[in-house]
Amino acid sequence: MNIVANEQEIIDPQERFLEFFKKEKYRQRISQMAINGKGSILIDFEELYGFDEALAQQLLNKPDVNLQHAGNAAYAQLRIEDEPYAAKVEKVTVRVRQLLGKETLRKLGSKNMGKLVMIEGIVVRATPVRPMVQIGAFKCKRCGTMNHVEQTGQFLKAPAVCAAPDCGRDGPFEFTQEESNFIDSQDLRLQERPEDLPPGQLPRTLAVKLVGDEIVDVARPGDHVSIVGIVRAFAPSLMGMGKLRTFILQLDANSIEVLGKEPETGPASPEEEAKIIALSKDPWVHRKIMSSIAPSIFGYEHIKEAIMYLLFGGVSKSLTDVTVRGEMNALLIGDPGTAKSQLLQYVSRIAPRGLYTSGRGTTAAGLTAAVVREKGGSMSLEAGALVLADKGIACIDEMDKMRPEDRVAIHEAMEQHTVSVAKGGIVATLNARTAVLAAANPSLGRYEPNRTVAENISLPVTILSRFDLIFVLRDVPNKEADGKMSRHILEIHRRGVSPVEAQVDAELLRKYVSYAKGVQPTLSNEALNRLSDFYLAMRSASETEGSPVAITARQLESLVRVAEARARVALRKEVTAEDAEAAIAIMKRSLEEVGIDMSSYKVDIDIIMTGRPKSIRDRLHVVISVLMDMEKATGIVEKDLLVTELETKHKIPRGEVERMITQLLREGTIYEPREGCLKKT
Repeated sequence: MNIVANEQEIIDPQERFLEFFKKEKYRQRISQMAINGKGSILIDFEELYGFDEALAQQLLNKPDVNLQHAGNAAYAQLRIEDEPYAAKVEKVTVRVRQLLGKETLRKLGSKNMGKLVMIEGIVVRATPVRPMVQIGAFKCKRCGTMNHVEQTGQFLKAPAVCAAPDCGRDGPFEFTQEESNFIDSQDLRLQERPEDLPPGQLPRTLAVKLVGDEIVDVARPGDHVSIVGIVRAFAPSLMGMGKLRTFILQLDANSIEVLGKEPETGPASPEEEAKIIALSKDPWVHRKIMSSIAPSIFGYEHIKEAIMYLLFGGVSKSLTDVTVRGEMNALLIGDPGTAKSQLLQYVSRIAPRGLYTSGRGTTAAGLTAAVVREKGGSMSLEAGALVLADKGIACIDEMDKMRPEDRVAIHEAMEQHTVSVAKGGIVATLNARTAVLAAANPSLGRYEPNRTVAENISLPVTILSRFDLIFVLRDVPNKEADGKMSRHILEIHRRGVSPVEAQVDAELLRKYVSYAKGVQPTLSNEALNRLSDFYLAMRSASETEGSPVAITARQLESLVRVAEARARVALRKEVTAEDAEAAIAIMKRSLEEVGIDMSSYKVDIDIIMTGRPKSIRDRLHVVISVLMDMEKATGIVEKDLLVTELETKHKIPRGEVERMITQLLREGTIYEPREGCLKKT
C-alpha cells in the first residue's frame, strides 16, 4: 500500500510519537498495561495517519527504526503513568493494527522487503509455542565473566571476545540459560484465501514468525487472520556450498487479528441490516429465498428448500455430558445430468464458509487433518477441508467414488462434529462443526426405483444413516416438464443470463445467512406437540411384534433441526407449529424418495439404517438358522439340499434363496469349503 510519500523526514519521530501517546485514549491504554500485566500497546494505524501523515508514511517505509522510536515514546509515557511498572518491564513493544490497505499474498516481492504490510489469509499450520533467546548470557571459561549478547537472526551468536578488560580473549564461552532472557515464539504457515485465488492457480503460502506473549497462540489452523508485519528475506544455505542467491520471504508479525469464523462476510452495515429485517418480515420470505438459490437451475423446489435449511442450520446444544449438533447433512443421489454438481458449486460459493471438493481427488488426510514433518524433525498438524469449513458447509461431490478407507474419515465429523487424530506422536481432537452437502451417482448409472436406496448407491449404510435428508434426482421423461425445462435452458443460452430473476441477490443472501446465525430459536409448545405426535404415530406403527421399525430418534433430531432452520430463515425466536409442519412435510418427502411407503405409516427406516428392509433380514435369519440346524446333523451342508429345504418347508422361492446365499457368501457370513457345499463362518 502506498500513501502519498512525504519527502521531508520527520526530525524527531520519538517526540511526535510521545505527543500521539499523550492522547486520552492511549494514556488509558498505557495505564491499563500494569493492570493486565502486558508489555505491549496496540495502536490504530488510521488514528496515527490522521494525527501525522508523514509519521505514518515513515512507519510504513522504515518500520524497524520507527517502531523502536514508538516503543521508546510509549515507555516514556508509561514512566509518567506508572513508574514502578515501567521499572519492572524495562521496554514497551508497540503493535500496529489495520493498515489503510492490504497487500495480496501472491504480490509480495522485492519491493516490499523491509516494509510494513498487512496480509489476510488462512492459517494452515501452526507450530507449538517455543521459547526464543532475546539476550544470551555467555560465561567466559577462562575468567568466569558473564557476557550478554543481544540475539538476532536464526542462530545463537556467542560474543567475539570476552568483555572483561583484563581478559579480552576469544573464548571458549559457555551459554548460561538462567542468566539469559527468553521470549515466546511461534511459526505459522499462511495460505491465500480461496476467494483471492486467480482461476487455475495453486494457493501460495507464506511463513510467518510470531514473537511475544501477546500474539502467540492467538490463531489456530483454519482461522482467517489479518497480520501486520515486516517483510524479511533470508538466504537458504546449502551444505558446504554457502548461501544461495535466491532469497525466501518471511513475515515478522507485529500484530495478529482473527477475523472471526465468517470471514467472507463482514458484519452487515445499518442499511443492509434494515434490508435484512424488512425481508424477514415478508410473509413469503421462505419462498423468496428458495427462488434465489441457484435461480439458473430449473425446478427442484424441494431440494432448494432443503438447501435453504442446510444454509441456515439448526441450533447446536452443548449439554454437560453430550453435544447435540445443529448443522444438517443432506445427500443428493441422482441420474447423470441432473445438475447435482452445479447445486453443490453454488452452495459452496454462497455459504459464509463454504468448501467444494470432489470425491476421487480427496483423501482422508485432506478431508480431516494431516500430520506433517517440520524442518527440525518435529511433527505438526495441518488442517483439512472439514476443519477449514468449521461453522460452514463442506460440499462433497462424487461421494461414491471415494476410496472406502478415505470415506471412513467423514463418519466422526458428520455426527460428532470433531476430527480426531492420533498419529506421529500427535493425539488431538479438532472442531469440524460442518454441515455436509454430498452428491452421489447411482451404482448402476441410473436410479432403479424398485431397488432399495442401499442397493442403488455404493455408499455404506453407516454414512447413509448420518444424513438428515436424502433426495433422489430422477431423470424421468415428462412432456410438460421437459418443455418448460428446454425453454429455460435455451433462453439461458440465447440471452446469456438466467430467465428467472433472483428475488434476493447473492451478496445480500450471504449477509442474511450470517445475520440469521445469531438467532437461537426455541421450540414452542405447539411445535413440540406436532413433532411429538408425528414421531409417536410413526413409532406406534412398529409396536406390533415383527413389524419393521418406522423411525428412530435420529429422525426426530433431524426434524427439530429442520424446524429450527425454518424459524431462523424468518429471524424468529420461536419455532412455530407451521415450521414443525414444514419439517414433517420435507422429512416425509425424503423418506418417500428413498423407497419408503408413507401412506400407511408402514415405514421401514432400516432400509437406510441397515441397508435392507426387515422382511429381507428376517428371511436371511431363516436361511442361517436352517443352515446351522443341517450343519449340526451332517457337518457340511450341500447347497442343493439347503435350497430344497427352504423352498418346501419355508415357502421361499428358489431364485430368492439363491440370491440370499450369494449375498451371505459375499458378506462372509457363510463360506464354501468346497464346490457346492456350505458352512457357517
